[in-house]
Amino acid sequence: QVQLQESGPGLVKPSQTLPLTCTVSGGSITTSYYAWSWIRQPPAKGLEWMGVIAYDGSTYYSPSLKSRTSISRDTSKNQFSLQLSSVTPEATTIYYCAAQIGNGSSWYVPIRYDSWGQGTQVTVSS
Repeated sequence: QVQLQESGPGLVKPSQTLPLTCTVSGGSITTSYYAWSWIRQPPAKGLEWMGVIAYDGSTYYSPSLKSRTSISRDTSKNQFSLQLSSVTPEATTIYYCAAQIGNGSSWYVPIRYDSWGQGTQVTVSS
């Protein structure tokens, strides 16, 4: 089954850009069965879907984050990445990548996640 693992810095400074990478094994990010999502869980809040990249590189972002979020991919490494700019201490939380199932033309709307990474803790601090 597809496996995912997040990597990136555990500490970033306010106003800087957070870079995270998800390495996928057991399946290719260029096949159409899944789209590939980034999700975070702010303290005392529910999961927040951030955005997604499809097998062909199409992207879609949460409206609340789209101005500061970029998702890209490196097909040669079977990886997809997140860049979140202008981070604040409120961005201190756990970040996950996940394999997402959508629904036809609404491919970017998650109906379920089949696989998750273990999560990576990010702290935004000076």
